Amino acid sequence: MPNTISNPPAIPFGDLRRQYRAIQADINRAIGEVLHGGWFILGERVADFEEAFSRYCGATYGVGVGSGTEALHLALLACGVDPGDEVITVANTCVPTISAISFAGARAVFADTDPITYTIDPSAIEPLITGRTAAILPVHLYGQCADMEPIVEIARRHSLRVIEDCAQAHGASYYGKKAGTMGDAGCFSFYPTKNLGAFGDAGMVVTNDEDIATRVRLLRNHGERQRYYHSIKGFSSRLDEMQAAILLAKLPHLDVWNERRRTIATAYTRGFECSDIVCPVEETGRYHVYHQYVVRVADRDRFRAYLKTYGIGTMIHYPVPIHRQEAYAEHKEAGVHLPRTEEISAQILSLPIYPELENEEVSRVIAACRGAATGDRCSR
Repeated sequence: MPNTISNPPAIPFGDLRRQYRAIQADINRAIGEVLHGGWFILGERVADFEEAFSRYCGATYGVGVGSGTEALHLALLACGVDPGDEVITVANTCVPTISAISFAGARAVFADTDPITYTIDPSAIEPLITGRTAAILPVHLYGQCADMEPIVEIARRHSLRVIEDCAQAHGASYYGKKAGTMGDAGCFSFYPTKNLGAFGDAGMVVTNDEDIATRVRLLRNHGERQRYYHSIKGFSSRLDEMQAAILLAKLPHLDVWNERRRTIATAYTRGFECSDIVCPVEETGRYHVYHQYVVRVADRDRFRAYLKTYGIGTMIHYPVPIHRQEAYAEHKEAGVHLPRTEEISAQILSLPIYPELENEEVSRVIAACRGAATGDRCSR
């Protein structure tokens, strides 16, 4: 049974204050330098962070933009996705993945998911390819890379672009290659809750293709090649100096934070042995950075309510797949059916996993989950 200490302190699902307190001096110094410098948009710190993060990923170029959504949007355009084109992706993702496709004027086509990793199932991709297909957009979900080798091979055979959604995969890798470097472009979000998070919206496109990098740079700043000279029609999607400075201060800590997430994930998985809790699996050749630790349970509402009585915060990522969302009703009307995606969405539950969780808190989460579990697989 869970710890019976009366009124133990709550364990929030996330707590960004803890991270700030741990590196407060570095963050305050970075902010102060920007304020004293008096330059706030597309300055030296943006350039420094673009260089530092692209180098961290193993990519040649990095282009800072206003958000992860805009990273995807501008990467799609830079890769030649046009209105009326189709982009193959998944429905078990955060809606910005699909918003970006819509912004580009293209149509999302949904493939079902792998039953183990919940990322796109490569075997489901090729039957969806039509004459209108322009790109494949795999999502590196929850911190684990999709199975990229067959995806890239399919794209090569059909002359398609591959744009990686890396919003949850900072530092994740696939057979030694970092997320974002296996396709034509990798798109990152630095939303505050990410493994590497800013203090507001921020994003980046990384690529090894100079033409893609050049086009994203133009698109993010109204198509401006030099001040007041616009060579293409573009947008306003610029990473600001403040966020770049904060991210530069945080980047040296990312690998340590990711390792702490992995340590917590290992403790959870071991702690749930023999229970009927289905734990995430790190596939061979992958380095999972556990942006989320997502379990599957049969009676999610009861399980979640039980944890709440012990002050343990949880989330569901994501309760309604995109093809069942009101905003994308055209997919439901077209009869899109994704059996594995729909089954998984009814069972998944995300547990607290952030580097600042104390070991005692991890033990309390494990104990509460075991108390909520209804079965013992080892006794069957």
